[in-house]
Amino acid sequence: MRSMTGFGTGQASGEPGTVAVEIRSVNSRYLDLQFRLPDELRQAEMPMREALSRSLVRGKIEVRASYARAQPRLEQQFPPQRLIEIESVYRHIQRHVPDVSPPTLTDITQWPDTQKPLNDVSLWTPLCMTATQTAIEELIDVRSREGARLAQIIKAQAQTVQTTVSALRDRLPELLQAQSERVAGRLKEALTQAFPSGLEHISGQEIAERLTTEASLIALKADVAEELDRLTTHVQELESMIGLSDTAPGRPGNGKQRQGKQGQGKRLDFLFQEMNREANTLGSKSVNGEMTQTAIELKLLIEQMREQIQNIE
Repeated sequence: MRSMTGFGTGQASGEPGTVAVEIRSVNSRYLDLQFRLPDELRQAEMPMREALSRSLVRGKIEVRASYARAQPRLEQQFPPQRLIEIESVYRHIQRHVPDVSPPTLTDITQWPDTQKPLNDVSLWTPLCMTATQTAIEELIDVRSREGARLAQIIKAQAQTVQTTVSALRDRLPELLQAQSERVAGRLKEALTQAFPSGLEHISGQEIAERLTTEASLIALKADVAEELDRLTTHVQELESMIGLSDTAPGRPGNGKQRQGKQGQGKRLDFLFQEMNREANTLGSKSVNGEMTQTAIELKLLIEQMREQIQNIE
């Protein structure tokens, strides 16, 4: 499991100079790549984009790159062949324009190097890719560590949900029996008030049996055993999805492996929607303050977990 928040850096050096790449990642529903590159490195944007797309599933990713050209040594700046070439050009011009001034040091430093390609942009691309790969690996490590911490928080909250559900399940028969007795008492009281002279054609035992049946039917509507069973199943699925095998730091893999292991945020969000649905049903079937309080506690725990997984890739 990976978080969508992280930071990674990478650096690579070569003949043209040094390239530094920074990658920042925050929450996003989709994979959103944004590049801030100087013109000299713009040619490397497409392969950098492809490398990021292979390694990441979701997140708003900002990539910044900078470069520094290598400072050549003095003999590299003014090689003998170059100086001979400048002198030859000067002598050629002097034969036709005798009063021409010799080239100054500024002229010599700005003299074009015929041995160097006019466009060296492509030389930066391999350095950009090396630096980008290093930054991606560091970013994934950071996101994996943060994801492991989030997984532990969610697992602790899931265990609290399971404890709350188990406690209500143990109390459920007693709560339903108390509700049935309350309903029966109210029905008997209503009949007594409606027929103060009594119901001679119906025996008291028959009335009591009918009242008990009606009370049982009403209590049956308040039976939340199925909702508790589904909540237990959802918690088990949640613990399976955030198992320790998925919390270890990861490395870039193929697309199917990545989406199967790290692309869990959307699946977790759907699971919490189902858990919240069961908690709502539990609240709507509540027959006393204890069940209502339990439903509220479950909804709060589910919402807390749902907030945590908003940062899961």
